[in-house]
Amino acid sequence: MVPVSDQDPGLNGASDGQPGGEPVGELTRFASRVLDVVDRIPPGRVLTYGDVAEYVGEGGPRGVGAVMARHGGAVAWWRVLRADGSVAPGLERRAFERLRAEGTPLARGGTRVDLLLARWDGR
Repeated sequence: MVPVSDQDPGLNGASDGQPGGEPVGELTRFASRVLDVVDRIPPGRVLTYGDVAEYVGEGGPRGVGAVMARHGGAVAWWRVLRADGSVAPGLERRAFERLRAEGTPLARGGTRVDLLLARWDGR
């Protein structure tokens, strides 16, 4: 996992609407596990919030979303999507720039990721 103190400064703060504003307090065990999973997703691949929760075995999609909102700047946040392959509102432009640069398969129209092709199998 990337240490929280080494976050990309371009992802911090509320001004650019990116996840992972200034980290607050220590990471919980759950948050650390979520960030570890997200850190393992290879370029060009994605998981949904629910996939991450299933992978760590706890928390559910909303719990993963809360971790990503608070600490997501420490990892490749753009690789974690909603169940329909879309990016969280307000993050679309920067996320899709990164997803396209990584060669992530997009669905027709380019506003969602093609989960059938891009979903990471965890191996």
